[in-house]
Amino acid sequence: MAQPVSLDAQTVRRLLAAKSGSAALLYVYIAAGEPLEQAQAFLELSKDDYEMARAILQQMGLWPQPEIRHLPSSEAPHYTEEDLTRELAGNPEFPSMVGEAQRRLGRILSNEELKILLCIYRYLGLSPEVISILINYCIRRQQTQTPGRMPSIRTIEKEAYRWADNGIDTMEQAAAFMQSQLRQAAGVERIRSLFGLTERRLTAGEQRYIADWLDWGFSDDAIRMAYEKTCTNTGGLKWAYLNSILKSWHAQNLHTPAEIEAGDRAPAPAYAKKKPGYNAAQHNDPLSALDHDTITQMLHDEEI
Repeated sequence: MAQPVSLDAQTVRRLLAAKSGSAALLYVYIAAGEPLEQAQAFLELSKDDYEMARAILQQMGLWPQPEIRHLPSSEAPHYTEEDLTRELAGNPEFPSMVGEAQRRLGRILSNEELKILLCIYRYLGLSPEVISILINYCIRRQQTQTPGRMPSIRTIEKEAYRWADNGIDTMEQAAAFMQSQLRQAAGVERIRSLFGLTERRLTAGEQRYIADWLDWGFSDDAIRMAYEKTCTNTGGLKWAYLNSILKSWHAQNLHTPAEIEAGDRAPAPAYAKKKPGYNAAQHNDPLSALDHDTITQMLHDEEI
């Protein structure tokens, strides 16, 4: 008998954001404790639809995770010119893959670069189809960061190790990963624009903050509310402060403006100490208990 299934609001939002009915059905099936080996037949999914649904859940962290493997680059075989010649002459798959890579990157690869590609193919065990998606992903990511510039083979190699270590070795898994990462990157760019940070690139730490907020299920409007509260209460964008507000809302399962307006109305405690000239109500914006605690600590730190 299937187990009762309870979905929290964050999981529901993440499943809806994936825009995959098959992935949502598969998640409910797994959550109900049904036998995984019968999932494809029970849900009447084609093999391709099932593999894509599984890959989407894996990328969202909603799939029973297999043990992550690790292939150290220090143990990779040292491929020689003879190995490269043998592969190009005796394996039609490899020269075809090389041609596709050169076409996408817009240049002829050197023998040393071809050896790296051979290592990705042989040592990491990624198929030509997966490698094609990998290269396309690296190009699109690079174009977002530095328009007009192509990724190096070393950059592609580094990403290939990450994919191999995390078991991204099928077309479906690669496509799902690429879609999720590009969707996340688009979200980070939207929030960067919302914050008015259009004149510089975000730091890695700032990108992680935004990625976490989006992963927690916050909409752009909810993040804007936290941003405006941060600027009102601190005089500008303070990433740690903004994160503490969103983390508090997340802990209370408040992720939409309506939920936040209804739920974030804790009475404000009196200040034990105030910074001279500070008026907590000067912007007519009610503060939660978390806001007061955080501001009190910040003011205390400034006075030390």
